[in-house]
Amino acid sequence: MINRRIFSLGLGSTLLAACAGGTVTSNASGTRMRAVPNSGWDAWVASFKPRAAGQGISQSTVDRAFQNAGYLPDVIERDRNQVEFKRSLEDYLAIAASDERIDTGRQMLQRHNSTLTQIESRYGVDKEVVVAIWGLESRYGQRRGDVPVISALSTLAYDGRRGAFFESQLVAALKILQNGDTVPSNMTGSWAGAMGHTQFIPTSYLAYAVDYTGDGRRDIWSDDPTDSLASTAAYLSRAGWVRGQPWGGEVGSPAASSGSPIGVLQPQKPGPRIAVFRNFQVIKRYNNSDSYAIGVGHLSDRIAGGGPFQASFGPDETGLTLEDRKELQRRLTATGYDTQGADGVIGKNTTSAITAYQQAKGLPVTGVPSVSLLRSLGG
Repeated sequence: MINRRIFSLGLGSTLLAACAGGTVTSNASGTRMRAVPNSGWDAWVASFKPRAAGQGISQSTVDRAFQNAGYLPDVIERDRNQVEFKRSLEDYLAIAASDERIDTGRQMLQRHNSTLTQIESRYGVDKEVVVAIWGLESRYGQRRGDVPVISALSTLAYDGRRGAFFESQLVAALKILQNGDTVPSNMTGSWAGAMGHTQFIPTSYLAYAVDYTGDGRRDIWSDDPTDSLASTAAYLSRAGWVRGQPWGGEVGSPAASSGSPIGVLQPQKPGPRIAVFRNFQVIKRYNNSDSYAIGVGHLSDRIAGGGPFQASFGPDETGLTLEDRKELQRRLTATGYDTQGADGVIGKNTTSAITAYQQAKGLPVTGVPSVSLLRSLGG
């Protein structure tokens, strides 16, 4: 079994893994990347082509793939400047299972219910779990990434920091093209080569993607998410998903009492104690992070109509609860210091807003939320 997340990617569209204690993912570039001339990359490509031929890639496939490919310096910058964020589970869930993500997930479940029900029947994976992964990976297809995969992977392979890994991904991407699943101009994804609605890396695509629509192509790039959703279910099924068993649930809930858990987690104290089952470990094969697996499981429960965790996380180290932090963001924005949303998660936008407010009011400039700052903003 290939772990789909065996390398760390940079934070992109979902703003999720930056809140996790583990892997950081990227699903969209945010800006169009431009190729620039690079003689070193040109020489590397020339040396790579015979190696690709040695692995069964035809000359015509290589020529088509590299016809409009180029060196992407922005990819190297992203790779060099990855940050492994450490966030609390409460912060992670505030984004992973936000009201917006829950509402959209329920809409997607209803819109694609017939297809998802058939996929569930075939692979045994709960349709709500498949939808939840879709929501976390690409905001239900809204942010699949627009970076040319051949350019990105060849740039990273040439760079050499993880050259062997990215060259293996590049060869896999060429095999996808050679198989006729897509064409070079349509093969886009994250800056590190994760593709489609549910962000498969090329080797995982070759191993697990399926042509569920029966059109002869395993098309995870299409606006139609069918092949992507079925491929995700197929992946989880192959990873050992237990049909009919929950992923887990808060201790004391019906889900947590429906069988014998393999363990109980409490990632944050105070906070919910979570009983986990075999399927929790299967979700971690998709992304090896406890926070990610809890996020997928909890979002899937909320999409299915379940409620939030009952145990309180309590105030953070600044003395503020999640609702306090949301209120702080709302008050800052109303005062003219836009935090770009009020999810209660303190990121760079909120820090910048706090700093600007403190400077304008002649307060000590810390950029840090506090009870006194909330009070100074009034009601």
